[in-house]
Parts: sequence; structure tokens; C-alpha cells
Amino acid sequence: MSILNLGIVAHVDAGKTSLTERLLFDAGAIERLGSVDAGSTQTDSLEQERRRGITIKTAVATFRLGALTVNLIDTPGHPDFIAEVERALRVLDGAILVVSAVEGVQAQTRILLRTLKRLRVPTLVFVNKTDRVGADPDRVIQQIGPGAIPMWREHEEALADCDDRALAAYLDNRAIDAAGLTREARIMPAYQGSAITGEGIAELTRAIQDQLPAANTDDQAPLHATVFKIDRNRAAYVRVHEGVLEARQRIGNDKVTAIDDGHRTSIRAGEIGRVYGLHALKIGDTIGAGATRPAVFAPPTLEATVEPKDPARRNDLHRALQRLADQDPLIDLRMDRESHELRIKLYGEVQREVVRDTLAEEYDLAVTFGETVTLHLERPAGRARAGAVIGKDGNPHMATLELELAPGAGLEVAVRVPVEHIPMYVYKTAANFQDAITRYCRDSFTRGGLHGWDVADARVTVTRCGYSAPMSTAGDYRRLVPELLSKALAAAGTVLCEPVHRFAIEGPADALTATLGALPRFGAVPDVPGTARGRFTLGGTIAARRLPDLERALPGLTHGEGTVETAFEGYRPLS
Repeated sequence: MSILNLGIVAHVDAGKTSLTERLLFDAGAIERLGSVDAGSTQTDSLEQERRRGITIKTAVATFRLGALTVNLIDTPGHPDFIAEVERALRVLDGAILVVSAVEGVQAQTRILLRTLKRLRVPTLVFVNKTDRVGADPDRVIQQIGPGAIPMWREHEEALADCDDRALAAYLDNRAIDAAGLTREARIMPAYQGSAITGEGIAELTRAIQDQLPAANTDDQAPLHATVFKIDRNRAAYVRVHEGVLEARQRIGNDKVTAIDDGHRTSIRAGEIGRVYGLHALKIGDTIGAGATRPAVFAPPTLEATVEPKDPARRNDLHRALQRLADQDPLIDLRMDRESHELRIKLYGEVQREVVRDTLAEEYDLAVTFGETVTLHLERPAGRARAGAVIGKDGNPHMATLELELAPGAGLEVAVRVPVEHIPMYVYKTAANFQDAITRYCRDSFTRGGLHGWDVADARVTVTRCGYSAPMSTAGDYRRLVPELLSKALAAAGTVLCEPVHRFAIEGPADALTATLGALPRFGAVPDVPGTARGRFTLGGTIAARRLPDLERALPGLTHGEGTVETAFEGYRPLS
């Protein structure tokens, strides 16, 4: 049996969920063709998805194409839920990128294109809505650029332009292996049609069978699996890459209590399943051998406070938000140490509305949000030391410790003390002590900066340690570390940094001068522009807080024809 884990990705309103519905219906997996407008689709099962007409959570549906079992993964199209797309990309064998033949390539489409290419995910393109007025599939192919091969036209020469081996075959009058080029992610065969009417779906279905690579089904190898979704019932959606995950199998301190509500006894290599009982797992975790894939998309750069309208239900709100954070780790729920306000991270206003409605509908909690603010971070500005000795200078803790703080890359913690100075009866090993100090530092740096933001890019070195047995405990070191780091930060100072995005603007060539002239108003730093075929391209960087201003101004600067796409660049000192 062959298995294909197939993702469908697209910009919002491209028809991604309609295509999912059509593929399920034509394969006989559902009896009735659902409608996004009517809220009757198979994969948009949440009430909010039906009401809003958008996909919020990744959904999985299965159908058969002959001997091929397809696990179809429908992902959100709205940029506020890009993290859901990232989780799906980690477990795919192939993808279908859906683009509207009317609206064409959008900013979200370009982000997805870059990511699919970078991860070398074998991809088919489906140019949807060809039955609509204004549809222009050929324009879509031009917008996508090199590698997109329109299969509705003669394409041997286009294939030859994409690969040296294909060119050699073309010159020798040999057949070009288009399927091989697709599986190697060298080309993206494009098909056109309409998910609503069914036009072009048969050709796309054949391409799914013939051109995308089936999953590895080696169940004799050591277990290697990835968690890509956790639902509100704490069920973990798992893709097994190699080996077998069995019911009642122990993973760490937990045990698999059921798979797919007890209907299966195992998940074999190449398969996807819903697993219960693994309470310690988080989204993105790897089970067994194998390395995790790095994050693809930027973290959220916004934050807002959340408060219950009924103050007596504050604890209920905290528990509900914690469950939502389990389903979406990037929400990153935290409680402010001083104000005790509950805060969550967000990608945008639509996501905030979804969180509000979810709390009301699923947890019967009415809430209010504070102002959405841009997240900043702090970096140490210099070097400093801080220390405390048992019984001296008012140190209330049964621990001796000296820390040196300096600028670093990420969080770096080093222990430079003799092992006999470490309370081994508490930590057992020197490695455990270093892990504990690292954890204490990380917790301390969360909103531990001089301006109240997270501290990043710090190097902490333990230069002195001591204890008094048997009275010294782990709690003494855990409480002392933040006190010393606070003193060291005050002495070293910090640099306040803001998030920065890289932008790429495209527009008519006669609008370049006006666009360039306007960028200083937004604090943007442009690169050298380029022009070709009556269009200009212009890259650069801009502070995240000024990006909405640029997006609002762009239509007026470019006669309504300009587009801008952005990607998180990092943090820079606040000017």
C-alpha cells in the first residue's frame, strides 16, 4: 500500500477548502459536495470556520486513489494563522499550491512559494476559478516565475529550461522525466480548472498519483515521528516517518492509551494518526530518533492583555488560555510578574478575534483585550558581575553563587567552577546543575529586562558556587539566580530592540520615484531598486510598528497597482 501525505496551501480566498472538498467528493470519501459559503465543508468543522468562511485549524481527511491512500491536510490561508501552515509543512510528502486565476499571486502566495522551494517540498500548482470573469491562468504562471510549468500548453522546451539533465534529454530527442523533476522539487507542474465545477480536477488527480512521491513506509527502522497538531481534547496528531508507534507504548513517562479513538492499534511508517495519553508532548516535538526541522515562519511580534469581564472567573480564564496555548504554542501565555495581567502573543487582529470567540463559545468566558502592542526585547549592553555568599551581606539564601553577564548569541550558559563546589546531593551530576542554571536564567530573562521586556542574546557564566550541606536546596539557587541577574543587568545596562521586517514592493515603473520618496516617512531603509518590463521592484527593511502605515499608503503611491510582501528579519536597536 502506498501513502501520500498531501498538503493544500494557498492565499486566503483562493479556493483551497473548495478544492479539498472536490477531491474528497470525486474520490467517494464524502457523499455530498460541501460549500464554504454554506458552512458545510468536511474540513472546516469549527463553528468559527463555518461562520467566517476561513480555515483556522489544520484538518486531516483521507481518501483513496486506486492503490494510493492520500492523507489530505487542509491548512489556513489567512496570514494570522501561518503557524498552522508551518506545522503541516513538517509532515508533508507533497503539496498543492492553489492560486486564484482572477486575483493571481498574492503576498501570502509568495511567502508560501519561497518556503516550499526552500524546504524542497514536491509541489503541484492548481490555478483555480478559471470559470470566473477576469480569469487569466497564463498571467498566474508568469507571476510565479521559473519552475512553474503550465501543463495545458506544450511544455517540453519549458522543462528543458529548468534542469541540465532535462536539457540534455531534449537535445537528444529523449523523453524528459517530468515526474522525476517534480519529485526532486525542480519544477512545479501547473494545472488549471475550477474546484466548484470540477473542471480540471481529473488531470490534477492523475498528477497527484503519477508525479508526487509516496511516503517512506519502512516500519522496521527505529521510531521517528512528529507531532503537528494538538486538539482541545489533548489528542496529538502524529506523522510517523519511520518505524511503528504502538498503542500502550511508553513515550517518556507517558503511555499511548488509544489511537484514533481506539479504532487502531498502531501507526506505521508513512501514516498519520490521532494519539491519546502523551500529555507531555507539545506541537513540533519529535518522538524517537531523528532531528526536528527548524521553524520556517517568523514568530508573532504582537502581544495583548486578556481579562475576564467577570473578575471572579480569572482562574477559569487562565486555564482556558493555557489549553489554547497547548494547541498553539506561539500564543505563549504568560502572567506579568508585577501587574499579574494575562498576556498572549498574536500575529494579528483576526487571530485576536478568533481567540475571543473561542473563549466565549467553548469556555463560556466573556473577555476584553487590552491594546495590542509590538513586542520588543532587550540585549545586554556590556559586561557585569554579581554575586552572593552564604551568610554575608544580607543574603537570605543557603547558596553561594557568582554570575558574569555579557552580550552573546541566544542564551549561552557556562559553568566554570570545580565540580566539588556544586551540591551534587541536590543535582546528582554537573550536567544537571548546568541544565538547572540555564532554566533559571531563561525564566529570569522573561520580562526581566530594565524596560520590562524579555532579555535575549546573553552569555551567563557561573564563576563561583558554594553550598552548606544538607541545608542548601535547589530552591535556594532558583531564587538567587534572578536576583543576581537583575543586579548584573542594572550594572551592564541593556539595549532596547524592536522587531524589523524585510519588505519587497512591486509596482508600475512610473510610481518608483514617489514610492522611494515616501519610504523615509516610515523609517524604511530601501535597497537599490530594479526595473523590468514596465515594473519596479524595491526591497528594504522597516520597523514592524511602521509596516501597517506603509501598507496603507502603498495603493496611493502606486495607482492602486503596488503589492508588498514582508518577512520577519529580526530585531534591531530602537532608534
